[in-house]
Amino acid sequence: MKFSMIGWHRMVHSLLVFAIFSIAILTAGRTVAAQEGLDLKDASAAETPTLCQGHWQSEAAARDQLARLARTYSTVEEWQHRAERIRTQILRGIGLDPLPPRTPLQAIVKNQRTYDGYTVESVAFESTPGFFVYGNLYRPIDGPQRQAGVLCPHGHWRGTEGGRFRPDHQQRCATLARMGATVFSYDMVGFGDSEHLGWRHEHPQVFALQTWSSLRAVDFLESLANIDPGRIAITGASGGGTQVFVLTAVDQRIRVAAPVTMVSAHFFGGCDCESGRPIHMTAELETNNVEIAAVCAPRPMLVVSVGGDWTKNTPEVEFPYIKNVYELFGKASLVENVHLADEAHDYGESKRQAVYAFFAKHLGLDASGVLDTRTGRYDETANTIESVETMRVFRDASELPAHAVPPGTILHLGQHHPAATEASH
Repeated sequence: MKFSMIGWHRMVHSLLVFAIFSIAILTAGRTVAAQEGLDLKDASAAETPTLCQGHWQSEAAARDQLARLARTYSTVEEWQHRAERIRTQILRGIGLDPLPPRTPLQAIVKNQRTYDGYTVESVAFESTPGFFVYGNLYRPIDGPQRQAGVLCPHGHWRGTEGGRFRPDHQQRCATLARMGATVFSYDMVGFGDSEHLGWRHEHPQVFALQTWSSLRAVDFLESLANIDPGRIAITGASGGGTQVFVLTAVDQRIRVAAPVTMVSAHFFGGCDCESGRPIHMTAELETNNVEIAAVCAPRPMLVVSVGGDWTKNTPEVEFPYIKNVYELFGKASLVENVHLADEAHDYGESKRQAVYAFFAKHLGLDASGVLDTRTGRYDETANTIESVETMRVFRDASELPAHAVPPGTILHLGQHHPAATEASH
C-alpha cells in the first residue's frame, strides 16, 4: 500500500500530537505526586497504584511520612477536604465506587437463646442478592427502649473456635449486651459460617465484600425497631481493627469507634482484605492507616495499642498525629489511647475493660450490675460461652435459601452490573 505525501505528513503529525499528549499526562501525574509529597519506591509509582502490604515501610520512614502528610493541611476545612479524598480513594480502590444498590436484606433471625441479662440469636442477611453475611445478635433483656447498636467484626484468628466463635469475642459481645446495647457479631469472608458453607478468605473480592458487608451490617442494625441511629459503634482487633477504621472512614453513621491493636504507621495489614487493593497510595493521593483512622474525627475514638506488636509506637507516633486532627476541631478530649506496653496482639480482658469504659461513656450504656465499683472492673462472669454448633446459622448448605450464590462466585457490586456470575476455577 502506498501513502501520498499528504497522508504521510498527517500520520507523522498525529503521532507527534499523541506523543506530546502522553508526555503531558505523565508529567501531570508526577506533578500531583510531587504536590502530595509522594516518596515513590520506584520510577513508575506515580503511574501504577502501589499496594502497601504488611511491613511496607520502616518505622523511620513511617515517621517521615506522617510529618509529610501533616504538611498537607492546617485547618479544619483543609482536613475535611483531605478526609473526603481519603474516603473516595478507599471506595474507589476497593471497588465500591459508586456504591452498590442497597437491596433488601432479607434477614433471617432464628434460634434465640436466653442467658443472664441477655439473649443471643443466629442471623443471616443478604448484603447483595444471594450473598449472605452470617453472625450472632446479642440483645439485652429488659434493656432501654432505645438502644445503642455495636458492630463486632473479628480478626484473622483461625481454628475451630476462631473468628466470632472465640471465647474472648463472645465475652465482649455478651458484656456490652448486658450493659444495654444491641450487638451484632459477624463473619469475615471465609471464616465461621462463611467458611463452613464453602467460602474461602482468598476470594479476589474479599476487601470489597467485607467492607460492603460491614456497610450493610449498619443497615441491619438500623432496621431493628429499638436501635438509636445516633448511637452506632464498632470495635474489633487485628484484622477486625482494620475493618473498624475503614468502615468508620467511609460511613458517617458510625458514631463511636474503638480499633484495637491495629493502628500503625509502618504496618498496613498483611492480608488482601486489609491492603490488597490500592487504597493507600496512588498518583492522586498518599495516605496510611493512621490517617484513615483519623477520618473518624471529631467522632469519639479509642485507640488501643500494645508493646508486643506493630502498635508499639502508638503513644509517640500514631496517636499524636490523630490527636492533632481532633485538635483542629477543638475536640481533643474525644480521642483516647490506652497503651498496654507489656501485652501482646489480641483482644484480651484488659483491652475489653478499656473499651467497656469508653463505650459506656460515649454511648450512654448502663453499667449497673456489670461494673464492680470497688475494683472499677466490668464483670464478665455472668456471660455464657456458647459452642460453635449452637452459634451457627445453618448446619450445612442444604439449609441455605435456594437463591444463595455458590461459594467462590464473583459478585458484580457496581450499579450497572447484573446480579452475579459464577467464578471460573
